Amino acid sequence: MSLQDNLTQKVKEAVKQLFQADVPSVELQPTRKDFEGDVTVVVFPLLRYVKGNPEIIGNQIGAYLQEHLQEVAKFNVVKGFLNLVVSDGHYLNFFKDILDVPHFGYARTTSKDAVLVEYSSPNTNKPLHLGHIRNNLLGYSVAEILKASGKKVYKTQIINDRGIHICKSMLAWQKFGHGETPETSGLKGDHLVGKYYVAFDKTYKEQISLLVADGIKKEDAEKEAPILLEAQEMLRKWESGDTETVALWKMMNGWVYEGFDTTYKNLGVDFDKLYYESDTYLLGRDVVKDGLEKGVFFKRDDGSVWIDLTDEGLDEKIVLRSDGTAVYMTQDIGTAIQRVTDFPDINGMVYTVGNEQDYHFRVLFLILKKLGFSWAEKLYHLSYGMVDLPSGKMKSREGTVVDADDLIRNMEDTAAEISKELGKLEGYSEEEKQELYRIIGLGALKYYILKVDPKKRILFNPEESVDFQGNTGPFIQYTYARIQSILRKADFDFSKALDMSFDLHEKEKELLKIVQLFPETVQLAAENYSPALIANYAYDLVKEFNSFYQQVSILGEPDHQKKVFRVQLSKKVGEVIRSAFKLLGIEVPERM
Repeated sequence: MSLQDNLTQKVKEAVKQLFQADVPSVELQPTRKDFEGDVTVVVFPLLRYVKGNPEIIGNQIGAYLQEHLQEVAKFNVVKGFLNLVVSDGHYLNFFKDILDVPHFGYARTTSKDAVLVEYSSPNTNKPLHLGHIRNNLLGYSVAEILKASGKKVYKTQIINDRGIHICKSMLAWQKFGHGETPETSGLKGDHLVGKYYVAFDKTYKEQISLLVADGIKKEDAEKEAPILLEAQEMLRKWESGDTETVALWKMMNGWVYEGFDTTYKNLGVDFDKLYYESDTYLLGRDVVKDGLEKGVFFKRDDGSVWIDLTDEGLDEKIVLRSDGTAVYMTQDIGTAIQRVTDFPDINGMVYTVGNEQDYHFRVLFLILKKLGFSWAEKLYHLSYGMVDLPSGKMKSREGTVVDADDLIRNMEDTAAEISKELGKLEGYSEEEKQELYRIIGLGALKYYILKVDPKKRILFNPEESVDFQGNTGPFIQYTYARIQSILRKADFDFSKALDMSFDLHEKEKELLKIVQLFPETVQLAAENYSPALIANYAYDLVKEFNSFYQQVSILGEPDHQKKVFRVQLSKKVGEVIRSAFKLLGIEVPERM
């Protein structure tokens, strides 16, 4: 039982014994820095059940806890706050218990139910960009956090590999590509296809201008531009299974998948199963027809099928067009059901999609509930804000996006420049330097994005993210490397626990208090689908370690028993940093 649980139980027991009252809950919080204590019991909520002066009540409960709970060394009451000083013995016993636990903070997978986490889900007409990076980092990290909280997890994406936007790239390549391939051009496949998506848009705009100059209204010109009509015809051919069109589609999508794989590898994310829109776009139609018979949906005079969600504060939503073809909502209904068929142990799904799709997912989840799927109660939209750059918004069609590959490369270059300026590279081979730049640059990028609450918009500043001071990835990585240096310099055996019968230094105690919070933080991050909680926990831990490092002698401590303990404590802090960063998909260097 944790200290928090133990205290809660004993406070309830104290209230029962002292005041013959039952309290349903107890509010605990960390003691404020300006008061003596470690944990504070807030007395005011108890006054609903116990009448009297809050200071007197607090003192009576404090005395009871000190007598009946060995972890409570002493207490004080400030107005309605009972501040408890936790004994050194409690923290030392806690440390003994976790000393040899390899993945302290991670829970064992005990649940039979699995959670499916969807992220990335790009279009195959362009490379991944900065927005995709936030999506991938969030989805991957949430999947890792859910696993660490004890859940079984499947990682997936649905690749948007069909539609008019794909045909635009295909048509432009046919017209202007002269047989160019990734091999002949030296371009990654996704970059090559993206190049022709931009080329299509350029020609399309030129044709619109010519039509407008001939006296055609702009809105009509946008519909009648010859290259758009050709792309629409190509889509019809693809949907009818035209051999030549399908072959071109397979070839160019193949180039894109190879490009995506390289980016995913460089970014450090992976998937357990891939879904393709070309396989799923027909799913859901039969489900809608069944729902129509059950009265979940209704049919309009033109034959289209809708659902009325006005009672839920939403509106009416189409699920089948009048010609019987599916819309995105139909496909998403079918795909969700297909996933549960593929993985029968799924009892929850997390969709990592930008906040512009908030309404879509509210509707999707409601429809699945109305269709009677029990797992629909455990669907979650991991909604996130946009990522902006100081230079402004990105536009794929105009070729002004911040490419993911370029950004990863630029982060490594930025890490190299700053590392050289700080002179942190003595004794490194060129190969070791390049690996360090990769770890620091990627760590800076990931941490900068993940430390922010997913719902908030981000203004991404590459130089700021690679700062070696403050709430940044490199600052935390540097502290981890400093700890490894301490362990290398320790010229004695610190692998086994010694007799810990000494008083703790204030800084040792503060550090242990934060270490003790790691399992709780993992669970909280999983409940809230928030990597930011893990990121900021790691920063708090590192700040406390650096304060400990500056004020307490470690290797210079004359008392051998204390010296061994401080090295062991440093080692455990390093392990927790590594575990926390693993949940964020960030590596830690052994030296820097």
